Amino acid sequence: MSQDIPSQPANGPADTGTDGQDPIRQALLDVRTEVAKAVVGQEAAVTGLLIALLANGHVLLEGVPGVAKTLLVRALSTALSLDTARIQFTPDLMPGDVTGSLIYDAREQEFTFREGPVFTNILLADEINRTPPKTQASLLEAMEEKQVSVDGVSRPLPSPFIVAATQNPVEYEGTYPLPEAQLDRFLLKLTLPLPERDDEIEVIRRHSAGFDPRDLAAAGVRPVASADDLRQARQAAASVSISPEVLGYIVDVVRATRAAPSFQLGVSPRGATALLNTSRAWAWLSGRNYVTPDDVKVLAVPALRHRISLHPEAQMDGVTVDDVLASILATVSVPR
Repeated sequence: MSQDIPSQPANGPADTGTDGQDPIRQALLDVRTEVAKAVVGQEAAVTGLLIALLANGHVLLEGVPGVAKTLLVRALSTALSLDTARIQFTPDLMPGDVTGSLIYDAREQEFTFREGPVFTNILLADEINRTPPKTQASLLEAMEEKQVSVDGVSRPLPSPFIVAATQNPVEYEGTYPLPEAQLDRFLLKLTLPLPERDDEIEVIRRHSAGFDPRDLAAAGVRPVASADDLRQARQAAASVSISPEVLGYIVDVVRATRAAPSFQLGVSPRGATALLNTSRAWAWLSGRNYVTPDDVKVLAVPALRHRISLHPEAQMDGVTVDDVLASILATVSVPR
């Protein structure tokens, strides 16, 4: 399986329009080094999560059990000095278990609100597709509005706030497909492949040497960036310029998904906005203050794949969304 996003942003004095020694950018890039102390072979997913944080969006991580999805999010939170909470989604999980609920205080003789685990910086929604749609939908307001409403009162969530949801492939037993409205709220969908042989040997070697995935401090993972660094990085990424020609290219790619005969549902304007924002974040990480068509190509598949539905006939023929997106990127005219 090919990686979604290159593990290393392309950078260098020859192609930068910004200061290559920007300390904020370097701090964000150093996060990848820290996460690698705990997670082997998932550098592309780390970069994808950084892009989502820069673009203020949520991430869906898909992979079979045991490819370090949970460990990846925990290590990222540690390296960024952010709070994190984990929810294990199960068939009997209730919406109040996610958002919080009103609890009667006998001493005060009144109801008080008890915050749920959603009140954090990075919420790890583990195996989100193992819970019914009603509980999945409890995250919709939090993801879209960055707040939760209980008993008619809206309560803001901490800033920054993103959801990093993990899911097993949908053909696995006991899974519920995520509603289209919720899938569209995820900025990126990243696939975590099984490790290559050398990476798997390194994983086993670390465990044989006493690595404990529950003790990140012992693994040497340390904070190298802060929430303030992230805020400044977001401002810098949002200021990256994009030419009218590249904006038109984004729109052409998105419109091509609506015309593709294999697709039952193409990408909405929200998907075009996601592709714009993630391309800007990637350009900034790469040391440039402008977006190129290649930036758009890098982010197109992870930014769009989960917003598309295949026709049943195409599924039976073995066609995949990624295959059709690759074909679209190869045929849509690229601006010069």
